[in-house]
Formats: sequence, C-alpha cells, structure tokens
Amino acid sequence: MLWPVPNFSDIPVVTAPQREDKGESSAVEFAETRIGFVPDDKQRIVLESKAKRGILNCSRQWGKSSVAAVKAVYTAASEPDRLVIVASRSERQSAEFLRKAAGFVRRMDIDPRGDGDNEHSILFPNGSRIVGLPQTEATVRGFSAASLVVIDEASRVSDEMYKALRPMLATSDGDLWVLSTPFGQRGFFYDIWANGGPAWERVSVAATECPRIGVAFLEEEKQAMGAEWFEQEYMCRFVDQGTEWIRRAVAEEALIDCEPLRL
Repeated sequence: MLWPVPNFSDIPVVTAPQREDKGESSAVEFAETRIGFVPDDKQRIVLESKAKRGILNCSRQWGKSSVAAVKAVYTAASEPDRLVIVASRSERQSAEFLRKAAGFVRRMDIDPRGDGDNEHSILFPNGSRIVGLPQTEATVRGFSAASLVVIDEASRVSDEMYKALRPMLATSDGDLWVLSTPFGQRGFFYDIWANGGPAWERVSVAATECPRIGVAFLEEEKQAMGAEWFEQEYMCRFVDQGTEWIRRAVAEEALIDCEPLRL
C-alpha cells in the first residue's frame, strides 16, 4: 500500500541564505567551457545556486553525483587552499565520486593526483583538495575549515555521520549540500526536506523531468517495481515502506493531538 506523504509543493525553492559572490566565473560557465559539461535546466539550478545549505531530492540516474562532482571541482579550482569534503555511506561510493571528479579535472589539462594523506583525494595545483570519506564517523573528525561538504546518497548515511560532518564548516562558513533519492520517512535527509525551514534551498527532480530518461523505460519500471518503489526511486516521494512499528504520519498526528503532560 502507498501511504500518503506530506505535500511539499508549498515549500519555497530558493529561500536559503546566499553565499557572497566574489566575482568568480559562474559554475555553469566553468562547467561548459572548462570541462565540457553541459547541464540541463535542473542541473543549472544546482550549479548556479549560492545557497549556504542545499538539499537535492532527485530520481535515480538523473546525474546527481555528476553535477555535485562539477560543483566540487569548481569550488576547489576557483580559489587556492580550499578543502572540499565528499562523504557517502561506503568507501566504494566515495571512490566513485572521486573518479568522476578526476575525470573533470583531466579535462582541465591537469593530471589528478592524491594529496599524499588520504586514499581517495585530489590535490589541485593551487593547493585545494577534494577528499572522499566513507561512513565512518570516528575517522572524519580530523578535518576542519571545509569550503564545501557534499553528502552523497544522504538518505542512506547515518545521522551520526551527518552530525560529525557539520562542524567542519564552523570556522570556514562553508557550504553544505546533501543529495539523494529518498529512502523512507526517516533520517536527517527526510527531516531536512520536510522540516529544514528557510535555511535550506530545496531542489527536486523527478524522472519525468529528466531528458535522459525515456517514457517507455519508466512505464516498464513502474510495472516491474510496483507503485511504492517506483514513487520512491523515480518520483522523489518519501514513501513509508511499512518497516516501522508505527507509521511516521500516524505518530506525528498523535503527538500533535495530545495535550502536554502536567507534572
């Protein structure tokens, strides 16, 4: 059964605090002229955003990791000595993200090499770095003053990891972007989308909005997966899969209706 989910249509798309424009060339111009990446309309929104906090809720195979890799390379290349942290739920996913970023770096006629300290990293000629981290909360605490933190597949990353990553932005006033396909009504990714408020710029991209995904394929997927998984994987819906003891919507409604406890 497909449970009702909150209606997010009334959430403003661009309300988040904006990063100061320091006269750098735009990320879209950088993508198109320096690395040959031509973004679609929604990818342009992500690249052009100057929000300090952004959340990207998108379909599978839309290209979220690719556009985030462009954003990471742009951030590192724009000014010297910047640190970009990319975190995901596994070492393999972080390594795959770094491979995409390295491919873009090569298009800049730069031979990507590691920073000498981290297995999955890229050191730029200007001293900036991109470092990929797996979901190991205990090993991320040595990093600080990040200009950009990207959390890939954020719906599968633990809340503990998310809380360990945020302090990296404390002294740098850096940017934080979390991106994922939904995975139920739980975890920080869902909470940010539903309750993050105006601090977050929200971008949603369903598969029907992606010019690279065909209608016939989506019809086949809907038949093969069933309504619940299709809505989650391709239509950006936070579907309650029925794995919780009590459905979140029921619990939240009960909390709203109950009176405060008087001691």
